[in-house]
Amino acid sequence: MAEINLLDTYPSINRDVEGRFKLITDEHHRIARQFGKEFFDGDRLVGYGGYVYDGRWVKIVERFRDYYNLTPKSSVLDIGCAKGFMLYDFMRAIPGIKVAGIDISEYAIENAMDGVKPFVTVANAKNLPFPDKSFDLVISITTLHNLPLEECKQALREVMRVSRKHAFVTLDSYHNEVERDRMEKWNLTALTYMSVDDWERLFAEVGYTGDYYWFIP
Repeated sequence: MAEINLLDTYPSINRDVEGRFKLITDEHHRIARQFGKEFFDGDRLVGYGGYVYDGRWVKIVERFRDYYNLTPKSSVLDIGCAKGFMLYDFMRAIPGIKVAGIDISEYAIENAMDGVKPFVTVANAKNLPFPDKSFDLVISITTLHNLPLEECKQALREVMRVSRKHAFVTLDSYHNEVERDRMEKWNLTALTYMSVDDWERLFAEVGYTGDYYWFIP
């Protein structure tokens, strides 16, 4: 288990936390939590503001490939796969690799990229529809924290159950009160977020032994 930033090639974003906080209402939170069309392809205040493929996952996939020594014989699960952009790039970077993805959003799965549609399904991370030790690498990026605390714990246990080798998750977190304030102002969908130290204690509690990193706006 290691804290490691495998998303360091992701394009940096200058987030106007204070500006958006002044505009966000309870209704924005409610709409975002539905994870429907509005969240992915609606107004920026309730989600992505248009979730389209732009190749930003290519370098990240290559980072995963090299760090975990993935080959065409490997298998990868993406929990919270949305429209399957990262899975698509895995298939391009490692021809022949076995991929699978789940997302709670019916809209996202229905609008997944054509090349990955056979490999993605609607499901909840707290109950993954796969046998034990199904995948060489299980990834979940800014997804598990959208569950309530006890379900988040169960989801981390599920990650461990279906992984036969590696796992990597990123979660909403903070190191200090300044970062906590920014997180609370920026957060739209997370039901479970806590300090870095508290997350690490939770990992020990549930038996999560994979790698991890944090989303801190």
